[in-house]
Amino acid sequence: MCGIAGIWGQTEQTNVEAMMKSIIHRGPDAKGIFTVPNGSGILGHQRLSIMDVDGGDQPIYSKANTQAIIGNGEIYNYPKLQPELAKKYKFLTKSDTEAVLHLYEEKNTTAVGELDGMFAFAIIDDNKFIAARDPIGIKPLYYSEKDGNFWFASELKAITQFCENVEEFPPGHFFSSETGFSQYYSLPDIPPELDANVDELLQEIRETVEASVVKRLMSDVPLGAFLSGGLDSSIIAAIAKKHKSELHTFSVGIAGSKDINAARLVSDYLGTIHHEYIITPEEAIAKLPEIIYYLESFDQDLVRSGIPCYFTSRLASEYVKVILTGEGADELFAGYTYYKDIPSDDTLHRELRRSVNSLHNINLQRVDRLTMAHSIEGRVPFLDLKMIELGQKVPAHLKLKGTPPVEKWILRKAFEDILPEEIVWRKKEQFDEGSGTVDLLTETLKDVMNEQQAQQYQKEHPDIKLRSAEECYYHQIFMKAFDKPDALLTNVARWAETRF
Repeated sequence: MCGIAGIWGQTEQTNVEAMMKSIIHRGPDAKGIFTVPNGSGILGHQRLSIMDVDGGDQPIYSKANTQAIIGNGEIYNYPKLQPELAKKYKFLTKSDTEAVLHLYEEKNTTAVGELDGMFAFAIIDDNKFIAARDPIGIKPLYYSEKDGNFWFASELKAITQFCENVEEFPPGHFFSSETGFSQYYSLPDIPPELDANVDELLQEIRETVEASVVKRLMSDVPLGAFLSGGLDSSIIAAIAKKHKSELHTFSVGIAGSKDINAARLVSDYLGTIHHEYIITPEEAIAKLPEIIYYLESFDQDLVRSGIPCYFTSRLASEYVKVILTGEGADELFAGYTYYKDIPSDDTLHRELRRSVNSLHNINLQRVDRLTMAHSIEGRVPFLDLKMIELGQKVPAHLKLKGTPPVEKWILRKAFEDILPEEIVWRKKEQFDEGSGTVDLLTETLKDVMNEQQAQQYQKEHPDIKLRSAEECYYHQIFMKAFDKPDALLTNVARWAETRF
């Protein structure tokens, strides 16, 4: 996990160095720069050492030094790719990023479709430039085209120092300086198997989730798991503990919050090494400017859930460098309350696909930014591509089942024998609810901006469509957090529920 930045075109190295400095939190362990001899491009890398700690610094070069790569993320099928590639190419490191370079040497841009992982990478190949982002957009990448140059970086704040018009690099795409953008992946539209055998589906879900977690245990540094005591994080912790003799788990919340108590129960049941942190109202409010700066968003829902994510990441960073999280299960298996209001199975199926397609710049942005703010790597097993395909196959009536409907019913059934009953059938609560953050904010922010002040603020920013006094306050902080906030505004995603 790292931060990448660079420019394809004629520029000064000091520009790339400035971009790297703004994202040093993404990779404080090492840095590297490659400048094309003819001055046509520069690659910059801030490294968080996860694989091949001692020998995996980047950029990584081809044997002839005509190609160089920088990457952010993890390639989970590296152990399968490396032996075959090693028959033809000499590996100089044990870094999974080097496998990407050699696979590119072997198959050109078609190589990206063979990668299994979360990634954003850039390659300079003599007089050609290539960049790519993973299929779902787990790892971030942004770009700007200015004065004939192509600027790119892992975070908005790196580019907006220099460019006013910045765009999100689309998930599932690669860019070539010769051909422009090309799409290599789109979310499959797999019809649900309405006559599926439920017992077979339960077994397939168990096997697929376990395989997704196991491949994400790949690490040369300590690894742990977020544990809110909810279904998703508890499933992941249970599977990880099955394959690791020791597992550190982490939970935060206000004093007496449901998450704190549930996480203790799960930790005791699984036998994990558990750590928790109690958030005070004063500290949460004091940290809001820092949280919003790293989050690069003022969206009310993202900031609310960003607060416990920030403190859990800070806690975890004292013990591990890699963390497993439960993002994606709600979108695959209908975990949010509003899904229950959707009138038909077909419509729910479409809405769940939309939700998965939207994750890259909402919940996945939150996880990436706030883990990387503390220099740890977040991994999301539920968003494995095989898991996503399986989620499409499961009929909607098995995701919401019963009267009243129980959210994620089939996921609960698949793992009901490995967790305490009260955890398996615990009512779904979002991270900000279970941790007590919503209650904390409601009480603490009520005097910060009243409704009259909020209405006036909304009139002053009519294009933003601010939803509440709370969100007005977050926007106010956002505008002060950056030197050029307007350059970021067009990329601020809004968490939205589609109403039917």
